[in-house]
Amino acid sequence: MSISAKDIRNIAVIGHSGEGKTTLCEAMLFNGGTLTRMGKIENGTTLSDFDEQEIARKMSISLSVTHTFWKETKLNILDVPGFLDFEGELNEAMRACGAALIVTGAGGTVTVGTEKAISLCMKSAKPMVIFINGMDKENADYHSTIEALREQYPAKIAAIQLPIMHEGKMTGMINALTDKAYKFSATGPEEIPIPEDMKQQLEEMQFALMETAAENDDVLLEKYFETGYLTREECIHGIRKGIANMNVIPVMAGSALGNRGVINLMNEIVKYVPQAAERRDLLATDCATDKVISISCEEEGPFAAQVFKTSVDPFVGKLNYLRVNRGVLKTGMSVLNPNTGATERITALYVVNGKKQEAVSELSAGDIGAVAKLTSTGTGDTLCDESAPIKFDAISFPRPSLYMAVYAKTQGTEDKVFAGLNKIAEEDKSFVIIKNNDTGETLLGGQGEVHLDVICKKLKSKFGAEAVLKSPRIAYRETILSTSTAEGKYKKQTGGHGQYGHCKMRFEPCESEFEFAEEVVGGAVPKQYIPAVEKGIIECLPTGVLAGYPVMNIKAVLYDGSYHDVDSSEAAFKAAAEIAFKEGMKNANPTILEPICKMKIGVPEKYLGDVLGDLTKRRGRIIVMEAKDDLQIITADAPQAEILTYATSLRSMTQGRGKFISTFDRYEQAPENIIQSLIK
Repeated sequence: MSISAKDIRNIAVIGHSGEGKTTLCEAMLFNGGTLTRMGKIENGTTLSDFDEQEIARKMSISLSVTHTFWKETKLNILDVPGFLDFEGELNEAMRACGAALIVTGAGGTVTVGTEKAISLCMKSAKPMVIFINGMDKENADYHSTIEALREQYPAKIAAIQLPIMHEGKMTGMINALTDKAYKFSATGPEEIPIPEDMKQQLEEMQFALMETAAENDDVLLEKYFETGYLTREECIHGIRKGIANMNVIPVMAGSALGNRGVINLMNEIVKYVPQAAERRDLLATDCATDKVISISCEEEGPFAAQVFKTSVDPFVGKLNYLRVNRGVLKTGMSVLNPNTGATERITALYVVNGKKQEAVSELSAGDIGAVAKLTSTGTGDTLCDESAPIKFDAISFPRPSLYMAVYAKTQGTEDKVFAGLNKIAEEDKSFVIIKNNDTGETLLGGQGEVHLDVICKKLKSKFGAEAVLKSPRIAYRETILSTSTAEGKYKKQTGGHGQYGHCKMRFEPCESEFEFAEEVVGGAVPKQYIPAVEKGIIECLPTGVLAGYPVMNIKAVLYDGSYHDVDSSEAAFKAAAEIAFKEGMKNANPTILEPICKMKIGVPEKYLGDVLGDLTKRRGRIIVMEAKDDLQIITADAPQAEILTYATSLRSMTQGRGKFISTFDRYEQAPENIIQSLIK
């Protein structure tokens, strides 16, 4: 069945970890008839948390796609992990959704996850609705939570529900826009008269909503100034317009676990959240003209969609989740992937509920579904009509902040481990596998310890390969601080031809990695042997004399030597150079250099003192600080060895509000105590 874009709402359920997002999705799916009973996270029976790690950890680790129908409207519901390590999944969901449902607790504060979710919606131009969950918990405080939100986001928060409380539990609610009250029952909300003791509160809320509605429409504003009043329909129109323009964030409340207030929430989503057809025009690049064009969500236009997520299963194969942005996708079609230049044939098309797939013959503009068995398509890629090639912007993913060295647990299984990791990298674009040429190690870079642990467990469960993670080696270097001279003489008599090479050399510090020069006069060392001397020195550079680290910033000068007409050879001069190198290094005040990273750290003002103190303990140097938006941006230098696990520490110090990036900058002499410990 093809569904019109005006009858589709694409909702990403986002917010802080542990606030009940998956349970809310479960309640919505149950109310819509997709489920016959609600599953529970503690039992591992929810529709959207189906991965064995999600069941074991009792938390979402990847974006899952579900859908249900409510009031003749299709709700595509994207259940998004709230844990900070899985930020990449949030970025994927934001590309596919038309609006966000932000779930927060009723604790009287604005959680980090709620802050981040609202901030991301503002940046992504996504309308949003806030659902205050857990209203049946002890100490649930709706009004304090509303006030905390209003304080942080003045003039945007529009509470449209007033909870009816009994003995600390939410037993019903009043809808301030429709002027109706409901009590919760086993069969759903039942309309009741508005309680007398709440009419004053309701009037105050309705007055605030009238003002909010007027501020979002010039005609309404003029009427409001003239009469001081707006009708219910005018209020609804103004609020809906404000939501679409992200000037208004409506707030509702209930209990996902008790399925209280969820039906009311679904009613409001259908009424107030923009239709898929109303989504702001998307921008894309026209491949023929290389110009940026606008793509409107219409069924009549040439087909265009974007893959926002990929899942890889060794048995089922690859599944690409996509949102159709224009036109209609049908089975049997051939479509172009302009990112790879490949033409893909659509052999199987699905709508999805968690791990369950239902085959369909077509997906129309505004809808979300999945395609199987595409060979050259990955996350972020565009699929389009071959006659109208366009390309949507790539999905941005956070840079890895924690790197660990990865090894195969069992010798001989390296190929299996890295083949599995590369497969997982197809479905998770927020981690990388890179080779560190300086240390020879392969590094796994991710968003945090949990993220990397999840990847290793996926590797074992999906591909039967086990990996172990270790702290990465630091690419220390050795160099010299002064100039020295050394003599290398290699003499060996074996009966018949012997071996003889003799060189006198000077070693001195220099700016470049390595320099070689010769100042030989009078043919003391014949020209044909000088390259052998240079080669001998170069072969010594990977292993210094203090702790065996590679040598850099050294200049070797051959200034004298001697040779034998019969016994001299390139091999003998190469060996002599090696002898001279070791002696020269020891006499030239050798030292160890450590890699220094340039860091940019963004933290809210209130955490600044803790972060600066911690940087000092890590031998960091503050270069500059500047305010940007609501963050303090610290630019600093710090030794790489001191910031290997900085991602975890920064998250702990700032309750997840801090972010940083670091890049290698230069080498500096290590402190004496570090040098001694490395030598030891």
